[in-house]
Amino acid sequence: MTPFRSGSVGLVGRPNTGKSSLLNRLLGQKLAIVSPRAQTTRHLLVGVLNAEGCQMAFVDSPGFQTRHRNLLNRSLNRRAGEAARDADVVAFVLEAMHFDAADRAALGRVPAGRPTVAVINKVDRVRTASSLLPFIARVAREHAFAAIVPVSATTGRNIGELLRVLGGLLPEGQALYPADQVTDRDERFFAAELLREKLFRTLTDELPYSCEVMIDSFREEGCLRRIDATVWVEREAHKPILLGRGGESLKRIATEARKDMERTFGGKVFLQVWVKVKRGWSEDERALRQLGYA
Repeated sequence: MTPFRSGSVGLVGRPNTGKSSLLNRLLGQKLAIVSPRAQTTRHLLVGVLNAEGCQMAFVDSPGFQTRHRNLLNRSLNRRAGEAARDADVVAFVLEAMHFDAADRAALGRVPAGRPTVAVINKVDRVRTASSLLPFIARVAREHAFAAIVPVSATTGRNIGELLRVLGGLLPEGQALYPADQVTDRDERFFAAELLREKLFRTLTDELPYSCEVMIDSFREEGCLRRIDATVWVEREAHKPILLGRGGESLKRIATEARKDMERTFGGKVFLQVWVKVKRGWSEDERALRQLGYA
C-alpha cells in the first residue's frame, strides 16, 4: 500500500519571481494577492491542497530582498527565512533566464540539507526550449537541488509535474489540515489583502510601499458583511494623491476591492475606507506588531 504523505512546502525566492501567482495556480484558485510590482506579498500565507495520497500545505512568503532596509523589510526578510526554515520541502522559485546575486542571497537562506526543488517560473516567456537548457545547467551548479522543474504559473505548463515532484519529497504521515480547509487565514485577513492589492495595482511610483491596510471592524449580518478599513500612509503629501480629486481615486479603489470581496466571500459587502497619516509606520515596532508583522 502506498503511504500517505503530508507536509509543508515553502515557496521562497527573491521578489517578483511569481511565487504568489504560482501558489494560486497550484491551488487552482486565487488565494494570494498579485500585482506586477515586486514585494507585493507581506505575510506568510498557507494554501492547502489535497491530492490522491498526499496533502501539501504551500506557504507563500515575501521575496527576500537586499534593499529598502527599514524595520518592515527586515521583518519581511525574517518571514521569508521562516518559510524556508520551517518547511518540509522548499520550492525555490526563480525567473527563467535570470539568476543573479539577489537569487543567490535568497537561496542562501535555505537550510543545508533541506529537500529543495528549483522551480523555474515564467518559461512561457522563453522563445525556445533549447535556449532554456543552458540556464537549467547553470542553476544546477548553484545548489544540490533535489529536482529542477520549469513551469509557467501563467499558463499552467508543467504544474502537474511540479506537484508530482513536491509530493514525492514530503514525509510520510497524516494530514495536517482537515480535508475541507483551504487556508490558515480568515476573511478579515483577506479583506485587508484585497484592498491592499488594489492599492498596488492602482497607485504609482513608491506610494503603494508606503501604504498599509488596517481592518477596523468586520461584522457579519446574515449574508452581508460590513467592513470598515483604514489605509495608513506615511506622509501628509501621500493623502491627497490616494484620495484623488474629489475622493474619486479612493472611491474607485474601494469599489474594485468590494467587488473582489463579494466574489471571494460569496455575499454582499458594505465597505467603508478612510485614509489616515501614520508617520513612520514602517519603522514603528508597535505599529508593525498591530499589523501582524512583528
